[in-house]
Amino acid sequence: MSATPRSDAQTVVITGLGATTPVGGDVASTWDGLLAGRSGVRSLTEEWASELPVQFAARVAVDPGDVLDRVEARKLDRTQQLALIAAREAWSDAGSPDVDRERLGVSIATGIGGALTLLGQWDIYRESGPRRVSPHTIPMLMPNGPAAVVGLEISARAGVHTPVSACASGAEAVAQGLAMIRGGRADMVVVGGTEACIHPLPLAAFAAMRALSKRNDDPAGASRPWDTGRDGFVFGEGAAVLVIETAEHAKARGAKIYGEVAGAGITADGHHIAQPDPEGKGATRAMRIALADAGAEPTDVVHINAHGTSTPLGDLAEALAIRTALGDAAAQVAVTSTKSMTGHLLGAAGAVESLACVMALHDQLVPPTINLENLDPEVQLDIVAGQARKLADDRFPGAVALNNSFGFGGHNVALAFRSYP
Repeated sequence: MSATPRSDAQTVVITGLGATTPVGGDVASTWDGLLAGRSGVRSLTEEWASELPVQFAARVAVDPGDVLDRVEARKLDRTQQLALIAAREAWSDAGSPDVDRERLGVSIATGIGGALTLLGQWDIYRESGPRRVSPHTIPMLMPNGPAAVVGLEISARAGVHTPVSACASGAEAVAQGLAMIRGGRADMVVVGGTEACIHPLPLAAFAAMRALSKRNDDPAGASRPWDTGRDGFVFGEGAAVLVIETAEHAKARGAKIYGEVAGAGITADGHHIAQPDPEGKGATRAMRIALADAGAEPTDVVHINAHGTSTPLGDLAEALAIRTALGDAAAQVAVTSTKSMTGHLLGAAGAVESLACVMALHDQLVPPTINLENLDPEVQLDIVAGQARKLADDRFPGAVALNNSFGFGGHNVALAFRSYP
């Protein structure tokens, strides 16, 4: 492999993972669900759903009310609940380390924030008046709420941040955590993303944009990246959190290591508020920057967890960007979209898919893209479809996986992960 050698003090590794997603209530069940090709998309059962053009979504498999203390949960927006559940699992997985809190940071993203609280409290205000509005409303609706809750949970004092860049937010949170460690601000950072806004207003709004699939008769088959029958993304919720730290710090405390956060690339399209650059120029640059930051070459890449939302324009733009960024090496890369199972988790997507990249390298297994019945001939990539695929042993150790995340506003983030010896 051609990676530029880094010292343990410069190398940033992953030592803890946590998740709650539409296919599982923790990392183990989420990963098993992804490898099995299990869809987390279901019909909505609320009365209001019947009035909408889109009547399905991807809710988390385990309701946060079944995990958190009842009193604790009442003071938290659903985005905060999911972030806290994922963070507690990740922190425990990392060994609940006794670290210098002045050197411990947080970067937890969201795309929309506490929308459920805002909408719910507005209903209470209209129906019952101002005295019935919860005193916890502001802390619950503010976008930095999830990061703040996690920061308070672990007493992080190196800095608590909330990237908000639409559907690229979760990946940008990982990139920001990487920058905090490399810049000397922290030895360890808890990074990730969370989203929970399944509500008639956001669903109606996305449907009005013609962004959502309308396969009400087949929810589980609605998210179909790169398929000729794709007709939009599926709205979802969830959270994922990673604990990252220098390899030197991890080894000093005897931590297990899942892999390396090797590089990040962040760009913008400057093209359109909602549509991707059809030539994928910004996405191409993001991938190239991530690889350069990782000291890697296109030939080092064995896997890409693509943004792959199941939209007609977005899937083609990304496919073109991958082929352009990697050149001839793209033919040797196993590409998948786990959104075919989880739906699109907006601000949490990049974090959940980063976790999937890390696990893919760790286990040398790539989850499938489900619902891919007729591959769009313009895609021209090696899509892992139908069932999980084993990655070849001769590409390890040092193999690289990319995670792509793109968001409304033209935000592009590519993350490079490397397998760890």
